[in-house]
Amino acid sequence: MEFKQEHKLIRDLAAKFADQELTDDVLDAAEETGCLDLDIVRKMGEAGFFGIKTPKEYGGAGGDHVSYVIVMEEIAKRSAVASVFVSSPNSLCGAPIQLSGTPDQKEKYLSKIATGELTFCFGLTEPGAGSDAGGTKTTAVLDGDEWVLNGRKTFITGAPIADYSIIYAKTDLTAKGSAGITAFIVDLKSEGVSFGKPEEKMGIIGCPTSDIVLENVRVPKENMLGKEGKGFTNAMKTLDVGRIGIAAQSIGIAQAALDEAVKFAKERVQFGRPIAKLQGISFKIARMAAKLEAAKLLVYEAAAAKDRGEDASKICSMAKYFCSETCNEIVYDALQVHGGYGYIKDYKIERLYRDARITSIYEGTSEIQLLVIGSQLLK
Repeated sequence: MEFKQEHKLIRDLAAKFADQELTDDVLDAAEETGCLDLDIVRKMGEAGFFGIKTPKEYGGAGGDHVSYVIVMEEIAKRSAVASVFVSSPNSLCGAPIQLSGTPDQKEKYLSKIATGELTFCFGLTEPGAGSDAGGTKTTAVLDGDEWVLNGRKTFITGAPIADYSIIYAKTDLTAKGSAGITAFIVDLKSEGVSFGKPEEKMGIIGCPTSDIVLENVRVPKENMLGKEGKGFTNAMKTLDVGRIGIAAQSIGIAQAALDEAVKFAKERVQFGRPIAKLQGISFKIARMAAKLEAAKLLVYEAAAAKDRGEDASKICSMAKYFCSETCNEIVYDALQVHGGYGYIKDYKIERLYRDARITSIYEGTSEIQLLVIGSQLLK
């Protein structure tokens, strides 16, 4: 793919930020405390990484999806968890408002999301409604000028440190499946909102994840997002953007793993020579590089399709599926190149291995992506 000059400048900016700010000390501290230093998060906002695609009139950069992928890739090379903080405002948290928000909602929230002044999370998943998002049980009942929300959202990335959440709830209790779901902007400081204990996760340690519990939470009518009963459509369109972001995160993690494997293979001596000289190792690394190049081309084509205004649902799912699966394959092989050393926390590949696993699960599992792709091809 041929990049514009502006894309090259954005890549340089993101790479420089990652090198200077996402130091080993910062990343180690995030693993120990369970949360990335919020001063670093603030700096990412100041650098413009949270409003890449936000229109300029709302305080963003007015950039394109290709720019978003570039920043995600470069940040994820250095830190998968830091890339989550970039992904959320640009996709799951900012996109619902860009897609369905009123002018007043966009004015009130988007500019503050873009700068990091306000932090949002995406409240779709429930204990009994994961891949089957249409199985939402959270309810919203109109009472005068307010909606009253009751329910529980689970595995919500960033919930414990968020100011607001986009919450999807059933407003038509007689509707079946995905019908009758409406989106709301919920102030998480509202009476009746509580959080579960932050989850003890395998990876992406540094961005806390927890349940959101809603008990008779009163939400003003003006905080309904989009049309009543059209929340599921808003969520699915939002996930198209999110899937591009996770695909980009995947290629960033995979590139970091490949770099670590190459470095280790050149340094590690066995049988009297660097293991890079062994055909078994060199072929493994060659296959990793070829897979990664294919994954990069796919995710950037998906981003370009979105920028051209095409219906990109199928290619977004293809990118999410292929890049996340390829990422896990590459990280597995990179750890194998390290041998026993790869199993030790002193080596970067150990963290990459743990962080990579979630990419084929969140924002739609690989199996869900195959359903989406298959339904598009066979309709």
